[in-house]
Amino acid sequence: MADVFVNPTPEELRRYTEEMPECRITEFGSVNVQTQVLSRSAGSTFVVDRASSGKTMTREAFDDIARQQDEYIASNDMLQIDGWIGNDPTLRTRARLLMEKRYANIAGMQQKLYFARDDDDEPDVCVIYTPGLRAPGYPDDRLIAVDLDHNVTRVLNSDYFGESKKGGLRMWNNIVFEKGGLALHAGLKVIPTTSGDKVFMIIGLSGTGKTTTTFTTQNGSKPIQDDFVGLMPGGIAYGTENGCFAKTFSLDPEFEPSIYGAVTKPTTYLENVYQDDSGTVNFFEQSYTQNGRAVFEMRDLLAYEDARNVGPVDYLLILNRNENIIPAVAKLTQEQSAAYFMLGETTGTSAGGADEEGKFLRVPGTNPFFPLPHGLQGNRLLELLATHPIETYLLNTGRVGGKDGDDRSKKVKIPHTSACVKGIAEQTIVFEEDPDFRYLVATDVPDFDDPELLQPVLLYERTGRIEEYRGIVERLKRERVEHLQQFSELSEDIIKAVG
Repeated sequence: MADVFVNPTPEELRRYTEEMPECRITEFGSVNVQTQVLSRSAGSTFVVDRASSGKTMTREAFDDIARQQDEYIASNDMLQIDGWIGNDPTLRTRARLLMEKRYANIAGMQQKLYFARDDDDEPDVCVIYTPGLRAPGYPDDRLIAVDLDHNVTRVLNSDYFGESKKGGLRMWNNIVFEKGGLALHAGLKVIPTTSGDKVFMIIGLSGTGKTTTTFTTQNGSKPIQDDFVGLMPGGIAYGTENGCFAKTFSLDPEFEPSIYGAVTKPTTYLENVYQDDSGTVNFFEQSYTQNGRAVFEMRDLLAYEDARNVGPVDYLLILNRNENIIPAVAKLTQEQSAAYFMLGETTGTSAGGADEEGKFLRVPGTNPFFPLPHGLQGNRLLELLATHPIETYLLNTGRVGGKDGDDRSKKVKIPHTSACVKGIAEQTIVFEEDPDFRYLVATDVPDFDDPELLQPVLLYERTGRIEEYRGIVERLKRERVEHLQQFSELSEDIIKAVG
């Protein structure tokens, strides 16, 4: 009979991780594990017997998988990790990870993200995870089976940590929605200003700059959360995790000193980060993958704030990593906010796997982990915006005027986005209405030196491509309406906002 090691200490989990053949010690003294699966497995994710935003499976099929996994667990040592998703008693959720001991790094990473709890109550959500067990008949012989009726997720044949982290948060999405709120794939930060502290929520698909925008400093700002936030009526925001699962590719201490400092601590867990035989790490090397990751605790950052200590959300930022005519910043109406939230437009990155990288995507809410029909997200966001005045902005964190390598295009750099965020916080941006999209575009942003990034039409005019610009405008307006119309639950007011 196999053993279950209940809530081992961080030191024990580190020791178990070092025993893994895939584990190496870095120059920082941290552990770095190379995995077989390099990103989340959306194609292998199924929701049990529910109307869903993704694939579904029958209760009978799930029960069969549960039986197979339970039989496997009976002969393989397991690790039990308990904690809270969230730390506010109003919305916190008891969580458990039951993890195959052979893959102890995943348990060690999850323990850093949970808030600690010391009660013995049964969990509200549970992830049962066996990377060593294949799931024949499912895509890539891999399965993430989500049972929302019992809040249990079973993961087979993936050694990527994201399936543990997202397994609990995906079920938490459903819990928050049932309580009248909305779980958002978002960061949260607070920026001091002369008119008081301003709370920002930053929505974006993985790899589009969500974490960078959250941690880049304006006026001594402090990050609160980097990945998932619960938004409730009245604009109240709730955190979820006691740490971060940050991308490390191109991590630069000049632009991201707080994240860099945390990532290079010996207590951090690295996953799929390049290092040479001597243990030297190179965050810019992509020969293995661009989806290198690090898990660290919030206390490892230079500074951070607790969500319980800040007021309601003042500003909502929707990130759009685009390559054509999206401005560096645009101000939206409430209906436009729900529409662009539902469009979730961006250029895919390695975080979503090879099938997404470099492709133009539309991911509703930039939240691929919402387990219910997506139209419900847009309607709920509009309802929540009506309960509290949250100004919403669209930010392009990609390029204007073309792809990388096109000398007629320009990159929206981190200092550009930071200037926009600071200008929003201090209300110093001058806006005018864009005649094509009816949102407001900036004519002046303090410390922002390129008007063509603020009004892309100027770039297209200067480079003799105004007809190309007009064509993109018409195509986007048509495609956006058609895309939103596929969500049968979605309010007509939201669809009209992009027509």
